[in-house]
Amino acid sequence: MNRKTLVLAAAMGLLAPVLAACGDTEGGSGDGDAIVVGTTDRFTASEEEGLAPLDPAFAYDVGTWNILRQTVQTLMVQPRGDGEPVPDAAETCGFTDAGNERFSCTLRDGLKFANGDAITAADVKYSIDRARAIKADSGVFALLSTIDTVETQGDREVIFHLKTADATFPYKLSTPVAGIVNPDDYAKDKLREGFEVDGSGPYVLEGKVENNELVRAVFTKNPSYKGALKMNNEKVEMVSFESADAMGDALEKAEIDVMTRTMSPEQVRELGNATDSEIELVESPGLEIRYLAFNTEAETVKDKAVRQAMAQVVNRSELVGKVYGSQAEPLYSLVPAGITGHSNAFFNKYGDPNTAKARDLLEEAGVSTPVKLTLHYTTDHYGPATKAEFEQLSKQLNNSGLFETDIEGTPWSTFRPAGQKGKYDVYGMGWFPDYPDADGFLAPFLDEDNFLNSPYANTEIRNDLIPESRRQADRLSASDSLTEIQDIVAADVPVLPLWQGKQYVAARDDITGTAYTLNSSSALQLWELGRGVSG
Repeated sequence: MNRKTLVLAAAMGLLAPVLAACGDTEGGSGDGDAIVVGTTDRFTASEEEGLAPLDPAFAYDVGTWNILRQTVQTLMVQPRGDGEPVPDAAETCGFTDAGNERFSCTLRDGLKFANGDAITAADVKYSIDRARAIKADSGVFALLSTIDTVETQGDREVIFHLKTADATFPYKLSTPVAGIVNPDDYAKDKLREGFEVDGSGPYVLEGKVENNELVRAVFTKNPSYKGALKMNNEKVEMVSFESADAMGDALEKAEIDVMTRTMSPEQVRELGNATDSEIELVESPGLEIRYLAFNTEAETVKDKAVRQAMAQVVNRSELVGKVYGSQAEPLYSLVPAGITGHSNAFFNKYGDPNTAKARDLLEEAGVSTPVKLTLHYTTDHYGPATKAEFEQLSKQLNNSGLFETDIEGTPWSTFRPAGQKGKYDVYGMGWFPDYPDADGFLAPFLDEDNFLNSPYANTEIRNDLIPESRRQADRLSASDSLTEIQDIVAADVPVLPLWQGKQYVAARDDITGTAYTLNSSSALQLWELGRGVSG
C-alpha cells in the first residue's frame, strides 16, 4: 500500500501529525523548479460572492485563507506540529494580566512588507481596527469580537485590551483576519477588490486571472520575510482545477507535483491501494466537519420538532459507509473528536436512528407529515462526493415516510451568499476550524455575528457559556461549559452535525515535506514542500 499515515497524538486532546510509517519526509533541497500544487478550490470575484475575495477583512473560507496564509503575515502562527500558536511577525506575545484581558506583542526588529516598507505597531493597529470597522458580510470580523481597544507604544509594541477574558485570543491572532496589511494598499473603510495581495508573509503572490476567477497563483519566496517559518522552496504554483478527476489526471501526467483538497473518495482509495507507484498518498487526522444548517425562521423547519425528527432519523454510520467509507467518521456534535471538550451530545439525546421516535416528536408537536423539504448543497466547494451524500440523506429521510425531500445543487459563488441571506431552509455546509479549539467550532455558529448569519440565538450560550469557557486558560477546565453548549445545540438543533473527515495529500515521490503540508485545521503550509530525489 503506497500510503503514509499520520496518527493522533495523545496529548491535551489536540491533533498533531506524527509520521507513523515510511520514514521521514523532510530534507527538501529548497531550490529547483517551482513546485506545482493542484486544488479544486475556486477563487471568484463576483457580485454575489463579493468582489474582494482575498482581502483579509473579507475572506472566510479555507481556500482563500490558504492563499492569505502564504502572503499576509500575522503576529502569531500555528506551529507545524500544531499546539499553541507561536510568535511570527511578533518577537514575543503574551497575556500581561492574570485575567486574560490584556495581551501584548512586541514586533520583530526590522520587520518589512514585501515592497520594503517598514512595519510598525501602527500598521498592526490599522489592520486589526480596519477589519473590525468594515464588518464584512462574510462575518470574519467576529473572530476579533472580544477586542475592546488596540493600543500602541512606540513602533514595536501592540497592546490588545479585551472586553472580557479570552484564553483563545492567541489563536485568533494567528488567523488571516488578523493579517498585517499596508495602509498604502488597503483603504481604511473599503475592501480591496480583485486578486491582489500585499503583505509580509513568506511569499509574494502573482496571479493569473480569467473571467474574474483566479486560475493560477504563483507564490515566490519573499526575501524580506522575517518570522518563525522555515522556507524549503523558492517558488510554488497553485493551479485551480474544475474537478477532482482533472486534478488527478494532471498529477498522473506529472503536470502538477502535489494534489490537495478535494480528492474524490475513489481517488483516495485507488491511490492508497496502489503499489510501486510514483505517487504517494499521505493521510492524516483532520478537523473538517460537515453539517446541515437550518434557517430556524423558515416555515418548514421553524418548529423545533421537525429538526429534532430529522436528527432522530438520519443514520450517520450508513451515510459515511456508503459515501466516504473509512475516509470519514460519524459526528454527534459540532465539536469533533480529538478536541478537548468534545461530547457526543446528539447521540446522548437521540441514540440510534429511530423512525418511531421521530414520528412521536412530530405528532406531539402537531406537525403534519410528510414534511416537504428541499436539501440544498454546493456543487463545487466540498468535493465531488457531496451530491452522493445528499442523495443518501434525502433517501434516508424519505424512507422514514415522515419527510418528502428533494435535493438541489448550486455553485459556491451563489450558494454561500444565498445561505447567509436566509434563502435556504435546509442546506449543507462544511467547516474547517479557524483554530484547533472547541471555541472555534461553537462561537462561529452560535455567537452574535455568526458565520451562518443564523437567526437562532440562545441567550444562555451567548451571554454566559461562551464567555465562561473563554475564561479558562486550561481548556480542560472549560469542558463543563462546552458540554452544556453542545447539549443545548442537540436539544434545539439549529444545526445537525453529520461527519468528521480525514485529510489527504497526494504527491509525486520526489516531493518532500508532505507530512506537514496541511495542519489539523486544513491550513496549507506551502513552505514545508521541497524537491528531493525520486524513487
